Amino acid sequence: MSHNEQQIEAEIQAKGLNAPRLTPALIDDTILAEQYHVFPGTTLTVCALTLRNGFQVTGESAAASPENFDEAIGRKIARENARNKIWALEGYLLKQHLADAAVRGKTTLCDDDDIPF
Repeated sequence: MSHNEQQIEAEIQAKGLNAPRLTPALIDDTILAEQYHVFPGTTLTVCALTLRNGFQVTGESAAASPENFDEAIGRKIARENARNKIWALEGYLLKQHLADAAVRGKTTLCDDDDIPF
C-alpha cells in the first residue's frame, strides 16, 4: 500500500464512510502470484499479476535512456501499474453486486451474498 493510499484510507475511516467499498488491502488480497519479464536488449519490463480467479493483469515500465535502466525499479513501476488496473476491475465487480442486490430488493450486501467487500 502506497503512502498516498494510507492517507486516503485514514481519511475515509476518520469520516466514517463505511458503505461497501474497495480497500487497498482488498486489492492486495486479490493478487495470487506475480511474474516479471524484461525483454532482451530493451528496458521494457512487464509485470503479470495473476488474480485469485485466474485472470491476469499486466503493467509495464520502460526507461527512456538505457543508461537509467534499473531492473528492480522497472519491476516496482510495472507492478504498480498492473495493480492500479485491479481497482477498476474490482470497482466494476462491486458495482455489479450492488446493482444485483438492488434488483433483489436488498438495501445492503450481507454475508450470504458471498462478496468479500
